[in-house]
Amino acid sequence: MTMVKQRARTLPGAMARRAMHPKVLRTGAGARAWRLMVDAPGLSDSLRSRIARRVGEGLAKANRPEGAVLALSAAARRTTGARHRADLLGQAARIELGRGKAPRVLTAAVSAELSWADTQWAAGRRRVAAASAVTALRLAFHRVLHFDRTTSPLAEDPGAYLEPVHRSETVRALTRSAGRATPAAEPPAGRPLRLLFVTRGNANFLQQIRDHYGDHAEVEARYLDFKDVPALDRLATSLPRLAAHRLGDDKEFGRQAEELLRPHLDWADTVFVDWCAGPAAVISSVDPGTTRVVVRLHSAETFSPWPFLVDFSRVDDLVFVGAHLRDLTVSVVPQLSSARAPRLHVIANAMDLTSQVRPKSDEARFTLGLTGISSVAKDPRWAIKVLRVLRAEDPRYRLFLLGEDVDGKLSAASRAYARDYRRDVEELEPSGALRRLGQVDDVPAALADVGVIISSSVRESFHCGFVEGAASGAVPVGRDWPFFAGKANSARTLFPADWVVGSPQEAARRILELTATPETWREAGRAASAHALAEWDWPVVRTRFDRLLLGPR
Repeated sequence: MTMVKQRARTLPGAMARRAMHPKVLRTGAGARAWRLMVDAPGLSDSLRSRIARRVGEGLAKANRPEGAVLALSAAARRTTGARHRADLLGQAARIELGRGKAPRVLTAAVSAELSWADTQWAAGRRRVAAASAVTALRLAFHRVLHFDRTTSPLAEDPGAYLEPVHRSETVRALTRSAGRATPAAEPPAGRPLRLLFVTRGNANFLQQIRDHYGDHAEVEARYLDFKDVPALDRLATSLPRLAAHRLGDDKEFGRQAEELLRPHLDWADTVFVDWCAGPAAVISSVDPGTTRVVVRLHSAETFSPWPFLVDFSRVDDLVFVGAHLRDLTVSVVPQLSSARAPRLHVIANAMDLTSQVRPKSDEARFTLGLTGISSVAKDPRWAIKVLRVLRAEDPRYRLFLLGEDVDGKLSAASRAYARDYRRDVEELEPSGALRRLGQVDDVPAALADVGVIISSSVRESFHCGFVEGAASGAVPVGRDWPFFAGKANSARTLFPADWVVGSPQEAARRILELTATPETWREAGRAASAHALAEWDWPVVRTRFDRLLLGPR
């Protein structure tokens, strides 16, 4: 072992590069030799870390990712310095994430990074602590873990998963409430309410609301898209600067945010921020004065670092589109259980459901529809499993897929899912059992050909496409979204109990039963449409928004 240490200290650079060449590291002997070296006792942290990181990179390039993770993990166990340990474990985690896998060392990597952040925070190095905390949060909320696979450790057990995050002193400081100097004012009397809508490049769920208040006699509405203001957009996309500002550093960030936002805040009585992401974090970084701040959280934000960068003591009302999302978000973000938390509301997405109601032909009875399939979370392969069970009974059943195809470009995990999805499509499409309609401009017209609407997702905040299909008179068959199944609030509490099923087999049984005759199918469709319109059509949801934003007038 002494010889190994000596070689590690004295190996010339050129020789080391040759020894770490992918051709060498692809061999079992070469990989084992380097793992022994990085695990050798007596090396300084600096030397061990330098060698281990190069070995890890070399093994990953040599297509030996398992060996890279083993080498980096072994070196981390021998390392006492917090920074070196965090670097080694972080590299090991990122190698596995790059392969689309949940890292075995993820908890250790996040804990090590936050340990370093806490050390820097205690020493008064706030900007360094902020950057380290953001690194840890980005690891914990990496898209491979929560977006590009059909499972999420956060959904399974948020408390256990986020334990290292919640116990970190830096994160606690990051989420500390700054409060506001004065409470939000009551709605004005004698003039229209000045209402400012804010988003960043995604107004998909705002149109109905904007149209309503844009024409409202008691409202003067404006719209601010951060992407239209480059200086604001830079602030909203810089997590390290946001974090540093929250920790009391980067006063220039605060000055810029104040300068850019104050004219909007001084004009508005109420600011409605759609999506609890960058704009919400920037707006809450300044004292809003007497302006009321309302933020709406959809779904993706809960599986991201953003809620840890929003000062909720400066948010008066936080709107969720589903009670199940509210419950999960409260368990993720401790601020939402504090005395200074905003008021929490659940209001469904704004949809014009009446326009979806059109006559359906008899042939639609055997046509299943799934709208919006581009993300892995939509899990269209589950709907394809339902189709296979149905066609084993009756080959007349077919599946229409509406929307852009599954996006496999986002990560190795999404690529793996997309490959399996394409195999399903290639098998079923030639016979006509499956049809991809792509992005459609006239959704109501497309739904007129759909007799059964499917929700196959692993998670949803609400699933507008499913509700639109039900409103059209298609029989709704919704998966019990696995991220929320079995909890106090879930798909089973959002929708009528008989709409929701636990497996493809149960889905097929419901479809076979309710499409057995034209009469049973049409009656089930009429009942579903009536329920959807009574619960979620815009005239119904509009009154809930009016109560929230206008209050008694």
